[in-house]
Amino acid sequence: MKVEAREVEGRKVYTVRAFNQGVATWLQRLPTLWVEGEVTELRRQQRWQSVFFTLKDPDDGACLSVQMPRGQFDALRLELKDGERVHVYGRPELYEQRGELRLKALSIERFGLGAHLAALERLKQKLADEGLFERKRPLPRFPRLIGLVTGNDAAAKRDVLTGIQQRFPPANVLVAETYVQGPRAPVSIATAIGDLCHRGCDVIVLARGGGSFEDLLPFSDERVVRAVATCSVPIISAVGHEQDTPLCDLAADVRASTPTAAARLVVPDLAELRAAVERTRERLHRGAFTLAGRHQGRLDTARERLHRAPLLALERRRARLDNAHARLAALSPLATLERGYAIVRRGDDVVLAADVESGDAISVRVSDGTFGATVD
Repeated sequence: MKVEAREVEGRKVYTVRAFNQGVATWLQRLPTLWVEGEVTELRRQQRWQSVFFTLKDPDDGACLSVQMPRGQFDALRLELKDGERVHVYGRPELYEQRGELRLKALSIERFGLGAHLAALERLKQKLADEGLFERKRPLPRFPRLIGLVTGNDAAAKRDVLTGIQQRFPPANVLVAETYVQGPRAPVSIATAIGDLCHRGCDVIVLARGGGSFEDLLPFSDERVVRAVATCSVPIISAVGHEQDTPLCDLAADVRASTPTAAARLVVPDLAELRAAVERTRERLHRGAFTLAGRHQGRLDTARERLHRAPLLALERRRARLDNAHARLAALSPLATLERGYAIVRRGDDVVLAADVESGDAISVRVSDGTFGATVD
């Protein structure tokens, strides 16, 4: 559309709409280009056809508005967040209604830290799908040999060794000093883990102090993560500070927030062990004393019962004899005679009235003796 000015008092005057149209037309002649900045003020609504955000220059704070069709933005699947650094490919345009300059985005790519974060997220998902983060083995209670993978003269090395020495002086530690940052670190770390496994370590501590995101990248390297996940013995990851989470933390059997915390996890406290042993000894002593007392009580009771047993048996037998005597006495014929009855015999036979005749001689037995008689 051709933009024309009006003649007013000898000068050319453009309306605001005409001016904005003219600038917009000239901007359309500019080529597409890449612009670098940090994402801020990301705005999107379900009913909006476009996604809006602001690109901010991290050095001087200069800002540029960016608009991108929502369909194109969603197709990129970037899941952008405020603060991420990106490269935006597009062309400048002017929003004529408000006279606002903005960049119409055609594509977006993460850059710098954002690119690393995206790559790490993809690697994390890949390794998770393979099940490398699922195995969690218990740590040995009393490790015979502890492996330590750390940097040369590193504070993390000192913290771990000091913590182990203070908690459990008899512990044996085999230190593998290696690169912990830089391009040579991933291979060195993975090799050190394998060497410690072959040398008979029962548990391995992977330790490094804090650092920048880039400093800790070797501990998210796929080679290191796989070495940790496939290690034949449990591994404690003590890399960075508590807020740092390299991928080796996810593959390790146990994560320690700091190298000092790793020392508390890998060995028990000797003073606490001694106190526990002393408490156990006291409980065993009290238990043995109590058990001996119970046995002594049972022995005393058994001895008393054995002492009383013959008397009780004699009393029982005497009672049985008395009962038998009473029953026999009750059944004895003499008891019947004492009640006034008599036994009449003729010779040796007991007779009845029908068995005798007048003049027969008989004998009569009463309770206090026997006398003769003649039947009348």
